[in-house]
Amino acid sequence: MPLTRYACTHCGTWQPGFPREKPMGCPTCLDVRNALPREGWEFQSAGQVSERLGTRWHEALPGIWGFTCTPPFGLGSTGWLLRRPEGNVGFEGAPWYSRPALEFIEVMGGLHVLSASHPHGFGALWQLQEHFDPLLVLHREAVPYSKAFQVRWPVDDEHALAPDLTLHCVGGHYEGHMVLYDARTRSLFCGDALKVDLDARGRPTALSCHKGFHYAIPLSHGELRRYRAVLEALPFENVFTPFEFARGVTREHALALFDRLLAGMPHTRPLPLEELS
Repeated sequence: MPLTRYACTHCGTWQPGFPREKPMGCPTCLDVRNALPREGWEFQSAGQVSERLGTRWHEALPGIWGFTCTPPFGLGSTGWLLRRPEGNVGFEGAPWYSRPALEFIEVMGGLHVLSASHPHGFGALWQLQEHFDPLLVLHREAVPYSKAFQVRWPVDDEHALAPDLTLHCVGGHYEGHMVLYDARTRSLFCGDALKVDLDARGRPTALSCHKGFHYAIPLSHGELRRYRAVLEALPFENVFTPFEFARGVTREHALALFDRLLAGMPHTRPLPLEELS
């Protein structure tokens, strides 16, 4: 029997199911790090989602494109595409890729390698895999969350995707959580390792980190030390999360945040950037 992919309308997670039997629940929403849908589950097939959503894209930095959906869907993730002469790299996924979006990526050179930080950034990675057949790379501990697509290369704690483009495992927020460091643009694709607050003009104002955002679960001191050790070796001045782009959030801001949280009982409250400078 052919399987059907369904998206949870609450968080956007895709999972396979049967044509006449929708999923009984969403593994992402059921996780302690996420809230449950207040009005119960609603799952939509790819055909239904395609009728509901459009996809738009923009160039955040030269050669780095972000793909989002209108109207917002699920958690509202952004899929990033990094144009590379040796082959384009995708990191994270938009909730859905319309036909025009897939055609645009095709014109840009398609996708050579595809990866993501953790389940909150997976989006519709399965679409990109089916359409472009990239090498899909994921940390070995994130493989259990990848039911909607096929991991072709489970990797360990550090892995080079391309010249000056390296995955680093920070764990913490999720098992196998990875960040992607782009040395050419001094950018950190941090997944949910960092949460950036923006003002009405899109300027970064505060920084925080968390084990679980919805229930304000902080990271442990050991997890914070792991974050600090990894990010200390990555001099960045731009941050890309699955939800926003923040120019001017630096390694020094992140290290100061970790040091503040390591000084006492950890918390998830945003700290103003001016206090972290």
